[in-house]
Amino acid sequence: MHKYEQVAQAIRNRIQDGTYTLKSALPDQMQLCKEFDASRITIKRALNLLIEEGYLYSRQGSGTYVMKNALAKSALDSQYDVYTGLTDQLSDQIVTSKVIHFVMRNPLNEEADKLLLTEDDFIYDIQRVRYVDGEEYLIEHTLMPVNVIPNINKTVLAGSIYSYIKNTLGLKIGGLNRRITAEKPDELDQEYLFCTKEDPVLQVEQVVHLIDGTPFEYSRTRHRFDKGGVNVVMNYEEHS
Repeated sequence: MHKYEQVAQAIRNRIQDGTYTLKSALPDQMQLCKEFDASRITIKRALNLLIEEGYLYSRQGSGTYVMKNALAKSALDSQYDVYTGLTDQLSDQIVTSKVIHFVMRNPLNEEADKLLLTEDDFIYDIQRVRYVDGEEYLIEHTLMPVNVIPNINKTVLAGSIYSYIKNTLGLKIGGLNRRITAEKPDELDQEYLFCTKEDPVLQVEQVVHLIDGTPFEYSRTRHRFDKGGVNVVMNYEEHS
């Protein structure tokens, strides 16, 4: 974990345990630098991360404050604009995986269109159940081009695919297109997420690109309705 993430986690804990009360001001950046033995850049990155997560907000010339609804989020919530992978998003929890389907095949027409491939190219077709602290959290249905993300195997799938992409392959992730919908549970949802036929499922469909614009993932994740949500945070001062 990077230093700024450690600082962010310490401040996050203080908000959650009431050390920093709702709507209260945080110590100024110089005080935080001294307390955490960190540079001002590190402190600023930590605060910006917590602002993005909706824990804090900044007033120009006044300081940084705890959001009045900062405690309303679940520890399992994810950010709308985050695409670092589940393991990084939930770094404070233990994330494990169970591979239920893994083959290499040619893409169907729609899949080829999403990933800018031809029907003669090859993709990995991956289905994984992801567990957080031992409890079922979501099912990932992931397609990735073999020529863009090579050498995926079950060892990679047992851990973090995004860590493999960034740290082993040395690729940089650029951006994504994401669509969030409410769906009825299918057979896999009922089997692995223990949904009833009446339970709604949160589906996140996305195409993720490398920094050069090359699509490397077309996926659908299926979340239990009671296992967190998706946060959208808007800074009105920046968008006014």
